[in-house]
Amino acid sequence: KKGSYNSQADSAGDRGKSKGGGKMNEEISSDSESESPAPRRTEEVEEEELEETAQEKKLRLAKLYLEQLRQQEDEKAEARAFEEDQVAGRLKEDVVSMEGELTQPLSAQIQAPAPADIRVLRGHQLSITCLVITPDDLAVFSAAKDCSIIKWSVESGRKLHVIPRAKKGAEGQPPGHSSHVLCMAISSDGKYLASGDRSKLILVWEAQSCRHLYTFTGHRAAVSGLAFRRGTHQLYSTSHDRSVKVWNVAENSYVETLFGHQDAVAALDALSRECCVTAGGRDGTVRVWKIPEESQLVFYGHQGSIDCIHLINEEHMVSGADDGSVALWGLSKKRPLALQREAHGLRGEPGLEQPFWVSSVAALLNTDLVATGSHSSCVRLWQCGEGFRQLDRLCDIPLVGFINSLKFSSTGDFLVAGVGQEHRLGRWWRIKEARNSVCIIPLRRVPAAPAAPAAGS
Repeated sequence: KKGSYNSQADSAGDRGKSKGGGKMNEEISSDSESESPAPRRTEEVEEEELEETAQEKKLRLAKLYLEQLRQQEDEKAEARAFEEDQVAGRLKEDVVSMEGELTQPLSAQIQAPAPADIRVLRGHQLSITCLVITPDDLAVFSAAKDCSIIKWSVESGRKLHVIPRAKKGAEGQPPGHSSHVLCMAISSDGKYLASGDRSKLILVWEAQSCRHLYTFTGHRAAVSGLAFRRGTHQLYSTSHDRSVKVWNVAENSYVETLFGHQDAVAALDALSRECCVTAGGRDGTVRVWKIPEESQLVFYGHQGSIDCIHLINEEHMVSGADDGSVALWGLSKKRPLALQREAHGLRGEPGLEQPFWVSSVAALLNTDLVATGSHSSCVRLWQCGEGFRQLDRLCDIPLVGFINSLKFSSTGDFLVAGVGQEHRLGRWWRIKEARNSVCIIPLRRVPAAPAAPAAGS
């Protein structure tokens, strides 16, 4: 009993000592704080600190430490954001541009080039039907009614590669087209080139070496339109068999088929979204195909056959028809936002005039600049008005022949035109003085006017 009593007394004494020691430590620390050169605290704060327990003090100090850490991290993040401001701004602009929300007013700066500045590349024997520009703007692929495909250097104008015509039924020959090539498309990474012909075939090539990779079969009539979805290797195709097909080029596979048009489809285009747009030819409709939902939106506005179409951004597109009209469309409205009739004027005897057919259209992505082609001896540049509700003529670029294909470079520094003696889809007329050629048209920009000096400077 005595031993236990003594141990209890000792432990009580220890508690008293520790309590007393703690009190002394607090008094010493408070004295040292009062003697420090830091500003004197108010009496209320001191009373609160004297009343707080050791646990509360630990909690308060921990919160203060965390707040300091947070401030330091905020300062570091702000410094990083300042350093990366230019990169972040550029990336944001690229994302907005891909989503089709950015429209740059570029057309007012464009100046019509002198005819002597237009470079003419000749190599095809028959009319050019289609062309594409590589994403890096260094090369152009052109195809023609002579069934050949030529890769050109933009800088030198020389032929980099020729894919010749393939003879029907001949074995052991290099792969190629044996009928008119009507359409081409190149993937946004520049890896794959696809070409479609009147023999219902789609040939896929390695764009760099022009080596044949795959042949897609499945269409029941001439393949009239091709487009890669941007940022992917998904390929959309359309045909005179009225269908739209989806392919996965990287896996060499067919995905699905969509139906809806009532006549031969004439053209197709696509951007980043999982959808494509088509020009329905004689059925008089433009359609937007939503691939995942397997649904379509139908637009009406032209009176004639709609032969060409091109997306301006993800929400707007331009189309041309053989009634001579050019239309601007928005996805939220089933009728054209703007319709320019007789866009290239009239031809024929007095009293029997007919409008020049619009055989090709092009748009510089996410800007207000549009180009149209016909056989009226010129390529015409247009400016899209505010909200795409107006189409204003900018200038004419003289070119004799059928303008069967038009493409802007990604930077907007030049426009490439595929010119032929005949229309790409038939032989209704023949312009003998025209030259079957690829024309590279430089687009010079008017320098911005210098800002007026401030008063008193």
